[in-house]
Amino acid sequence: MQATHFWNQLHLRRNQVTLLFLFVFGFAGSGFAQGMFGLTSTSGSDDKLISYGFFLAVHRSAYQIKYSDQYFDQNLNNPNGIYSIYPKYTPGFSLGFTGILRVHDQVNFLFTPKIGFYEYRMDINYLDATATTVPGTDNNSANYLGYRTEEVVNEATMVELPLLFKYRSQRFNNTRMYFLGGASYQFRTKTQDEANLDPIVTTGKDFTLEAGMGFEIYFRYFKFAPEIRFSHGLNNLYYPEKTNPDISNYISSIKRKGITIYLNFQ
Repeated sequence: MQATHFWNQLHLRRNQVTLLFLFVFGFAGSGFAQGMFGLTSTSGSDDKLISYGFFLAVHRSAYQIKYSDQYFDQNLNNPNGIYSIYPKYTPGFSLGFTGILRVHDQVNFLFTPKIGFYEYRMDINYLDATATTVPGTDNNSANYLGYRTEEVVNEATMVELPLLFKYRSQRFNNTRMYFLGGASYQFRTKTQDEANLDPIVTTGKDFTLEAGMGFEIYFRYFKFAPEIRFSHGLNNLYYPEKTNPDISNYISSIKRKGITIYLNFQ
């Protein structure tokens, strides 16, 4: 059911990545121009063993749903059954600090604690005998079942503690390119009792894998690094015992995933 939305999601991601690279190359061009005219910046803290910075970030995140066996075995003649559950990418933002341990000029370890504000939205499509058509059909008299859509929202404020490995290219004038990857431990600030009131209940702790890339751009008094990073949760967060009974039996797994654009300052 969800595969029909794949190209929609891909289109959203493609637009984000295109805008990021246009933004990055604009700044990179400025850095190259400064280097060509003998204005190579000495700012930043590349030679320090330990250095610090801060960042602002915007993200789009969603749940990754896995249907249960009962969903596939349900009798589709049941007018109250669930037709599909469609998670939607929803924007949010985060902010935090960066601690950098220099191992080599091109190798760093990063600790980037942050607080993130998330919304997880899902459309739940129910079969409804009072409607007259089924989506995607030709509206003839045999198609007596339709569907109705209910949107549910889970809000979460997360404290995230990523530990990352960063590999940088050699500096060329005022720019460097880098890749990074690692893992993050996350926990939710609201209690489980509060989360139990959500329409689809999840637990509050997670581990994620993270990977991304970016550019370091040297200015006169600071270093700026735009970055794009992808994350994927490892834990099954679903808590069926506390979820609405009309929904709980149709889901077997919920994991988090997201794409984030960081603006790092050092």
